Amino acid sequence: MIPSFLLVSLNIDAILGEITLHQRRKKLDEMTKGESLGHAYAATLSRVKTQQKSRSKLGMEVLMWVSHTERPLHVDELCHALGVEEGSIDLNIRNIPAIETLLACTLGLVTVEKSSSTVRLIHYTLQEYLSHNPSLFPKSHSMIAEVCLTYLNFRRVKDFSPTLRSIPPTIPFVNYASCYWGMHAWWETTERVKRLALELLDEYDKHISSKILLLYRMKDCDRPLDQEGSPRGFSGLHGAAYFGCEEITTALLKVSKWNARATDFNGNTAIAWAARRGHEGVVRILLERSDSDPNTPDAQYGRTPLSWAAGNGNEKMVAMLLERNDVDLDTTDYLLGRTPLWWAAESGHEGVVGMLLERSNINPNTPDTLYGQTPLSWAARGGHVGVVKTLLDRNDVDPNKTDNQLGRTPLSWAAERGNEGVVRILLERSNIDPNTPDTICGQTPLSWAAEKGHKGVVAMLIERNDVDPDTADNEFGRTPLLWAAKNGNESVVRILLERSEVNPNIADTRCGQTPLSLAAENGREGVVRVLLERKDINPNTPDNEYGRTPLSWAVGNGHREVVGMLLGRSDVDPNKVDTKYGETPLKLALWYGYERIVRLLRERMDFIPRHAASLQLAEPFSPEPSGLSEPPSKRARRS
Repeated sequence: MIPSFLLVSLNIDAILGEITLHQRRKKLDEMTKGESLGHAYAATLSRVKTQQKSRSKLGMEVLMWVSHTERPLHVDELCHALGVEEGSIDLNIRNIPAIETLLACTLGLVTVEKSSSTVRLIHYTLQEYLSHNPSLFPKSHSMIAEVCLTYLNFRRVKDFSPTLRSIPPTIPFVNYASCYWGMHAWWETTERVKRLALELLDEYDKHISSKILLLYRMKDCDRPLDQEGSPRGFSGLHGAAYFGCEEITTALLKVSKWNARATDFNGNTAIAWAARRGHEGVVRILLERSDSDPNTPDAQYGRTPLSWAAGNGNEKMVAMLLERNDVDLDTTDYLLGRTPLWWAAESGHEGVVGMLLERSNINPNTPDTLYGQTPLSWAARGGHVGVVKTLLDRNDVDPNKTDNQLGRTPLSWAAERGNEGVVRILLERSNIDPNTPDTICGQTPLSWAAEKGHKGVVAMLIERNDVDPDTADNEFGRTPLLWAAKNGNESVVRILLERSEVNPNIADTRCGQTPLSLAAENGREGVVRVLLERKDINPNTPDNEYGRTPLSWAVGNGHREVVGMLLGRSDVDPNKVDTKYGETPLKLALWYGYERIVRLLRERMDFIPRHAASLQLAEPFSPEPSGLSEPPSKRARRS
């Protein structure tokens, strides 16, 4: 929707910008014919251009900067940027324009955001309009890159030590210039930009801009440069590789002798930075050098260029690296012990996985050292159907291989995550074992799917005759039905109960609770309703640990709706005493002051204790049942 207030404001300004009554009337007639902001923006830009020459130039420059920077500029940053003169060797403070002047030159198209002190366009539709009219600002990126580099090459900027802990307030534009000059140069490089870049990169690790880049832009570093550190070793070649500027990298290699294997403070080579950032052009340039090594890992993670390219899904770079006979396909990184294939599979990069698997000398089953999970295991876990298919096309991929840490199969991971497409593919394999339990909890794929409530996966597994639906885990002794009941997965409970061999009264081996007991304890109304519909359900079965019935658990936890459902069964005993504390459901309800539950119980009970008969339900109950120091259901419970 067009913001009418903005349209009216721009039109009024355009009309008042005319001098004579005749010109204003003519402008008014023109404006009434236009119905969109585009007409108003075009008219306002026309007025900006027809201002006095210096004001017109400044107004258009402001619009170019505000609409083309990588992030919003602060007021002082924009003022300093527009104070840079072409060819100057130092900053002239007297040439820095005031923000009021800049705003006035744009005739209301630019404003200052008070909360952040950043400069922005008057409306997002103006950004769209300018983007659709690129001819308004030809060579915008090279112009911005030139200003950034000129600023960084100023004498007063070079004089600052690269070990400074913060940016000096006298050079506010140095932050943006340091972090983004290369991004603008990547879009568009001129000979002047190239010359200024070479001047900056000549002794880059001694320049404050390299410190700022490392501090503010490299968020993906696990060991970033600290505030007091020096960007030692982060050379101009590293900087050019980081930004991916091919022309600047080529020019840099021509004017100086660089060691392609040289590492920065984090142990990264220039090739590593280019690969990590996805700049295949720079990687190609560097690999053409005789002193380059395509298998050199970075010291921080131990990942090779192929590992970074595969993990990022950069198919062009992977193809380029695979053209070389000296690239190691199965090199594992230092930190996690993961191969390039592992990274590609984990991230779901099907194309890269296919390219790597075309090599016969690659091992598709290499597990990582942290979890011991194979590429197939992580692809199944992530739900990457295409990657799973591609991996299983190899006859040497084991679909039942368990990981080292938890002893779980790819099917187990896919079932727990509810990845139906992956589960379907795995179950189509004739050599798949659908009942393999993990080694920590002893849960089968069906158990995991039932616990998490993935009814689609449960349905696929339960259709198979070789899947045991009543297998209990080792930790709690719970079957899939018990897990589904505990977590309130009503649809899963219904699917499981369709199998005749599923016992609806089976109890776990840890505490002896039945599905109805677990559902009642946790207030799972839907599951309780489904279970109570069955005639073969015993609603009075006590657990082994406390001797409490489903009704006792529901009352103790205040689940009124569940209590009502249970009392609706004529065979539910409302007076049954637990064996641990000797308390009835009514005593528990009185203890907690659950008035509405007390009423429900009274309606069913044939006998009411004396202390309960005189109870004023509007007031809290104070006597402790049987002298208990704390309510039975408040004891420590397992998760």
